[in-house]
Amino acid sequence: MRTSLLKHTHVLRIRYSETDQMGTYYHSRALEWFERGRTELCRATGTPYAEWERRGVMLPLVEAYVKYLGMARYDDQLQMTSVLSMAGKASMRFDVTVEHAETGRPVCCGHTIHAITDATGKPIRPPGWVMELIDPAGD
Repeated sequence: MRTSLLKHTHVLRIRYSETDQMGTYYHSRALEWFERGRTELCRATGTPYAEWERRGVMLPLVEAYVKYLGMARYDDQLQMTSVLSMAGKASMRFDVTVEHAETGRPVCCGHTIHAITDATGKPIRPPGWVMELIDPAGD
């Protein structure tokens, strides 16, 4: 069950603090960028993730994968595309690609899978309001 529901593109610029001694982005930053992509994707639905939590829906991480494809240096502008799909009845998958904004040269790609839980950590199916946000047409 991997129905693609929502896609969002976000532009970011590499900060000096995100680079290492070799002058490229530090590998752990990719997962931070993925988190930024999830946050911006939720915001793009009109309901920021903080509101999801206020309504009792949590998305704890259960799996993360990153493939490193190329270098990116301080002040490079990157384009990150996040695609949300349902990974099961009570989980969501975010597939992410990061590339240089001007050239399209790949930087990294990967995915994260998140359980959908209530505030106590109990797995739940996404409430109707969540499904409406991510798939307004009901497809």
